[in-house]
Parts: sequence; structure tokens; C-alpha cells
Amino acid sequence: MSDEFLRNTTLIAYSPSTVSKVPCEDILILNFEPHGDEVFWLNTYGLRELDEMEQVVIQNQFDDFLIKLLQDDEHANKVIELDNVLFIALKVLKTDDKNLDNKQLIFVVSSNMLWSLQENHNNHFQWIRDRLSEGKGQVRSKKVDYLLFLLIESLIANYEETFEKLLNADGDSIKVTNINPTPYFTKKVEEQKRRMLNFKKATLSLRNTIVKLETINIIPMDSKYFTELKEQANNLIDEIDFELFELDSKTNLIFSIQGHRLNEIIRTLTLVSVVFIPLTFLVGVYGMNFDYMPELKWNEGYFALWGVMVTLTVAIVVYFKSKKWF
Repeated sequence: MSDEFLRNTTLIAYSPSTVSKVPCEDILILNFEPHGDEVFWLNTYGLRELDEMEQVVIQNQFDDFLIKLLQDDEHANKVIELDNVLFIALKVLKTDDKNLDNKQLIFVVSSNMLWSLQENHNNHFQWIRDRLSEGKGQVRSKKVDYLLFLLIESLIANYEETFEKLLNADGDSIKVTNINPTPYFTKKVEEQKRRMLNFKKATLSLRNTIVKLETINIIPMDSKYFTELKEQANNLIDEIDFELFELDSKTNLIFSIQGHRLNEIIRTLTLVSVVFIPLTFLVGVYGMNFDYMPELKWNEGYFALWGVMVTLTVAIVVYFKSKKWF
């Protein structure tokens, strides 16, 4: 029997009047028979000690299918009702070098016990431990469903923190005031949009899992807790949608600026062409050098042609001005 499992496992037993941290010196201690209104919170870091996890399942007479579920350390967000226990798989999010990553989090819930299994060490739930030890709030006087509520609320806080990190991933470089229609800026906006879409997908999956918890009947659970969690998740999704809308607006503005600049260039080229096409025609006509071209014999022909070209140019410019084309 490996000691790694026991070193990475903590057990807290609490009731309205007492709380104690039970030393995990032997796996046989992890037996959660009902004792009045006492609630057990078992927390394990790591998902690799399969033999020990299997023994905990067997000695507490949990559904055998739970063993198979625990053998898989990569679950999508899900809720599975077993014979006498509830299996919940969720994802803890984190950002690393502007990329979105996730770690597995599993809850096994019975009528008087909650077993949280975390892929990595973290402090997401430390504030709940502090409340238990200091007797703050309602957690001691509530049942296991309230503990589950607090744990998932911490997970939503993790999602909100991740959202803030994603918002600041590129600093001020893609703010509206710094919009620059360059390939680099457009690439930054599209990368941020991709991260936000992935984050929204994860948040929607979390929200859908919470919705399933509202209808659980296998163990007594107050649906109002999960209704509140659903509202928190919906609020976060609304913020994500607003950010995606802003990113779409930036993309549209970039294309609008590029289109405006292209129109300015085309208009300038068009004006130059309109001015010089008739002048080029006149120059071409009088550059043909035919023997019988009366104008070529005029003493003032050269100056007359210049006069016609200047007059034509001024007329075109005045016309464009009257139409406000430039």
C-alpha cells in the first residue's frame, strides 16, 4: 500500500458544534458511516493512486461503477447518478503564456460525505477550510449539499479570475484607442477571439453541469444553491459574450478603416486619371505629325493648346469641387 495517497489526503469531519481534522494514518480510517449530523470532507491531491481509491470505494460500499470512473483521469464536465453516490467531473481553468489550460477536478458525494479529488495542488478551497476551522458562516450548520455549493462557487471564482487574466493577456495593445489596421493587430484580435471562444465553451459546459445538479434526487440536495450557481455562471457567460461582441466590433472597424483607405486611394487615382486622360488624348492627337494638320501651322498653336489643356484641367477640378469629391 503506497503512502503517497495518505500524504496527499486530508479528512475534515464537522457538525454544527464541532470540527476536527482527522489524521490519515491508515486508509481504513476513511470509512464514512453516518454519525448523527456529522459531515465528512475528504480531499485528495492526485489521480494516480488507483488502488487506494478503489479501496476507499469498496470499504464504503459505494457503487462499483465508481471505480471505473476514477480510473479515467480525463473526464469532460459531467454528472452521473450512481446507486448511492453522485459522481461530478469538472475542469479547473488556468492561463499559461496566454493559452487556456485545464486540470481535472472530481467530486464524489454521498448523503454525509464529499470526496474532492484534484489533479494538482492548489488553494482554491482554502477559504472554506478557514471558515470551518474558525466557525464562520453557515457551513458547519449545513449539510453536504452546501459544502458542494461552496466548492463549485470557488470553481466559478476560478473561471472569473481566468476571464480577467484573458482580458489582460495582451495588455493595452488591442484596446479600441490603439486600433491599427495592420496584419499584426488583426492577428492579435483574432487570437484573443479564439481564446474567448474556447473559454466560453468551457463556461457553457460548467453551466450545463450545474443545471443537471438542480434536478438530482439520489441524495437530499437543496436546488436553491445550484440555482444561485447557475445565475453566477450565466452572468459570466454574459460578460464573455460582451467581450466577444467588442472583439467583433474591433474586427469590423479594422475592415472599415482598411476599406476607407482603399477608397481614398482609388478616388485619388480616379481623379488623376480623369484629369490626365483628356490631356493625354490632346497630346496624342497633335503628336501624330500628319502633313495636313492646320493647327500645326499656326504661330500661336502651341500656346493655344496649352490654354485648352489648362482650361480643361481647371474645369474638371472645379466640377469635382462642386460635387465634393475631394
